[in-house]
Amino acid sequence: MIADAHAAERFLRAAMLGVAMAVETQRILRLHTGDSPPDADGTVGVEIPFPESTVIAAVLDAAATCFQPRGDTGEDPRQAVLIPLLELASLAGPAIPPQSLRGG
Repeated sequence: MIADAHAAERFLRAAMLGVAMAVETQRILRLHTGDSPPDADGTVGVEIPFPESTVIAAVLDAAATCFQPRGDTGEDPRQAVLIPLLELASLAGPAIPPQSLRGG
């Protein structure tokens, strides 16, 4: 029973870390979204400067190992995991609408 409790605590901490990473990604995106007008499909390009761009790249690479569908989707892996990552961030509170962002 004790081993199960330790495993459950590790999984809980891993989940909390994942949500915290997603929330930080959301914060950085919100900070750099600015007043860019949306494209015809409602997406907004986001340019993220260094050093935040390094953080975003690392988080998206880590997320790609968790969320990327198997097989070649033809989409950039970082772009493919952005929406699932922002959906995860929404567990912690208000979110940027995931469909309104694309990496830049």
